Amino acid sequence: MATSKSLLLFLALVATCAVIVSGHNITDILKDFPEYSDFSSYLQQTRLADEINSRQTITVLVVSNGALSPVVAKHPLSVIKNFLSLHIVLDYYDPAKLHKISNGTTLSTTLYQTTGNAPGNLGFVNITDLQGGKVKFGSAVPGSKLDSSYTKSVKQIPYNISVIEISAPIIAPGILTAQAPSASDVNITALLEKAGCKTFASMLVSSGVIKNYETAVEKGLTIFAPNDEAFKADGVPDLSKLTNAEVVSLLLYHAVADYTPIGALKTTKDPIDTLATSRAGKFDITTTTAGDAVTLHTGVGPSRIADTVLDATPLAIFTVDSLLLPSELFGKSPSPAPAPEPVSSPTPTPSLAPSPAPTAKAPSPLAASPPAPPADTPEGSPANAPTAEAQTSTPGSSAVHVKASVVIVVAAIATTVISSLFLS
Repeated sequence: MATSKSLLLFLALVATCAVIVSGHNITDILKDFPEYSDFSSYLQQTRLADEINSRQTITVLVVSNGALSPVVAKHPLSVIKNFLSLHIVLDYYDPAKLHKISNGTTLSTTLYQTTGNAPGNLGFVNITDLQGGKVKFGSAVPGSKLDSSYTKSVKQIPYNISVIEISAPIIAPGILTAQAPSASDVNITALLEKAGCKTFASMLVSSGVIKNYETAVEKGLTIFAPNDEAFKADGVPDLSKLTNAEVVSLLLYHAVADYTPIGALKTTKDPIDTLATSRAGKFDITTTTAGDAVTLHTGVGPSRIADTVLDATPLAIFTVDSLLLPSELFGKSPSPAPAPEPVSSPTPTPSLAPSPAPTAKAPSPLAASPPAPPADTPEGSPANAPTAEAQTSTPGSSAVHVKASVVIVVAAIATTVISSLFLS
């Protein structure tokens, strides 16, 4: 009887601990396999690694350096990104599942399909289980050949991420020949106007800040463009009262000197410097995520990323539903703002304690000594407590919340089992 109790206790504890293990990092997974170093490097350069890490259920079809290099040689990163996106399947396939495909063939969605630039079946991959134990891969576009086959398993975290090697890259018709225009050829103003951001585009031109954007774009640029309705929303400050220097700072605050696609924004934990940032902790933003939604926080109020206008390495343009108002220009939020998404657990909202700053406000936000860091950023609170701008989640919070709930349930079951054993 004692032996049975001990065995059941051990199994319950193992089950609890197993559920606690969560998350994945594709770069860490591949670092121990030098034969995939090129594949891993391109995932990092294109920021696809961030997209992989931000998703819960995914399969990565890796190819060796020798098979990859001749195919991607001399192609720009924007083309390589689309090409590699076909090798990221939005489902979990381990070796066992590959040999149990219903009817022997399936068309699986890839990350390329989510870009909106994949007409027809271009964003799908054909996976076919042939007689004799072979599994073939190819583009789902009609008439495409199954030129790649399953080679071996690399790494699996069950039902979270699977990494398997295939013999050759999957090449969809036209994906390598459709050259994307260089970043310098992109008309940022025209794209913004077409996306419903005419007011923002007009301010960029009239202030001359569009030149700052165009200069930065070659090395990487991300733009958060408020739509026209954002300028008409209740509570928007009177921008006509800003000095020219302040208007420039406001517009520079809406861009980041780095290519930061949505996947990277989901996994970013530290404050992000903007083009307006001149020193640490000034004119930065933070992000929170809830599922696929990403919210930007300034210290004054939140702004949700509404849509992707362009995602072509090294330029990303997003529309946001509110102006990004830096606390350096507009001060901190006087009261807690309503959260854009439900919080995961009830947490008392602390009152805003006044920052130890001079009582008299400087006449010019740009010329005066800058105020303390925004209350909603980690630097603004010694205890890192949530303040005026309630952060509804942390990067990857959706996955963490789900897994945390599972841990609680399993732990409760294990506790019940253990208690009943000792009471019996």
